[in-house]
Amino acid sequence: MRYLHTMIRVYDLDRALAFFALLGLKPTRRRDSEKGKYTLVFLSTGHPDDPATIELTHNWEEPEPYSGGRNFGHLAYEVDDIYALCQKMQDSGVLISRPPRDGRMAFLRSPDNISIELLQKGDPMPIQEPWASMPSTGSW
Repeated sequence: MRYLHTMIRVYDLDRALAFFALLGLKPTRRRDSEKGKYTLVFLSTGHPDDPATIELTHNWEEPEPYSGGRNFGHLAYEVDDIYALCQKMQDSGVLISRPPRDGRMAFLRSPDNISIELLQKGDPMPIQEPWASMPSTGSW
């Protein structure tokens, strides 16, 4: 047995793709189904040691954004510089739900309210402001 992918449903495919591109994920394949009225886009980090992918499923005729009941826990990514990535995401208008106060872990939300965990590669980074004093917002 081998792990293939995690699927999440997205309401606005372009917005979801832009969000995951900010994280550094790249599309590896796409399938548009006229008959089924959906689009599948698979994303990966592109790292040679990372076979995991995310499948974004966009149902063309979904009348409104998905509720939390159709989601799941979270996606998690190891990152080289948690502060730099959180700053990039925040500068792009993404809310950091749980800032990296400890230099090791942060959470943010995708446009479809999927919780994304960021974990610092290796040891935690030295504690830095403004992250150390930033409160958490909402849930993750």
